Amino acid sequence: MDVRKNLDGKAVVTMIVLCLAWGAQQVAVKAVAEDIPPILQISWRSGIAAFFVALVALAQRNSVSFLKDTLKPGLLIGLLFALEFIFLSEGLKYTTASHVSVFLYTAPAFAALGLHWKLPTERLQGVQWFGMALAFLGVVAAFLGADPHTNTVSSPNILLGDFYSVLGGMAWGATTIVIRTSRLSNAPATQTLLYQLLGAFVILLLGALFSGQTHFVLSPRALASLFFQSVLVSFVSYLIWFILLRRYLASRLGVLSFLTPFFGIAFGVILLGEPLEPSFVIGAILVFVGILLVTAHGWLRQFYFKT
Repeated sequence: MDVRKNLDGKAVVTMIVLCLAWGAQQVAVKAVAEDIPPILQISWRSGIAAFFVALVALAQRNSVSFLKDTLKPGLLIGLLFALEFIFLSEGLKYTTASHVSVFLYTAPAFAALGLHWKLPTERLQGVQWFGMALAFLGVVAAFLGADPHTNTVSSPNILLGDFYSVLGGMAWGATTIVIRTSRLSNAPATQTLLYQLLGAFVILLLGALFSGQTHFVLSPRALASLFFQSVLVSFVSYLIWFILLRRYLASRLGVLSFLTPFFGIAFGVILLGEPLEPSFVIGAILVFVGILLVTAHGWLRQFYFKT
């Protein structure tokens, strides 16, 4: 019987390192946006990561063929994964990396809402509905309080960038729903990841070509950013994440993963000099607390009754 363990010190430290890497990826994209357009960056990093994932799958003698019974949902999650990063790349043009980090992490709430209607075992409880309401109020507070005059990005339309980021969170949440409700739920992780990475690579590359965002300068910082995004984040960090999911309880890992937007905000402020509006801080806290209530409801209830 395959039994997942509670988190130990090694798992906690590993998760903190992973969250640091995930929190820095939006900053890495935005930092070199003048050298390589975000949509082109994400296309390249997805293609590079897909190559390494395929190598690992072959080395482990896992099948990387796209089987007939997973082709349809696989193509769908490839499209959704690409849409997530199209919205992300567009959002980064108008808003700060800090805002993108928070609004993108509304994804678990959208996933929970969709799974509530699709799977009887995923019905939301009262506390989870309260968490959904808090997350929604947090998004509204951050939107209403946004001040374009304090924005440091090239466009003053920060609300448009925030909206794109929320759409990215919706696409990410929809990806989770498709995986959980299709044959991909039992497919090898490498196969699911390849569908996503290859979909993002092809669709975003076509998007870059048709939108004329193909200019690039391979400066040292651009190459360093691409290496970080493709090898360390999209390949190594996701591979470690899947290993952790096989060994430890997913609910416990999920709680720790909410460190990611906090790190994203910190990196945006420290490395890019992005401002922190009071309304955004309040909204971000509401979003974090709300999504925590939604996704960690079972663990929190278990912890409460144990104490």
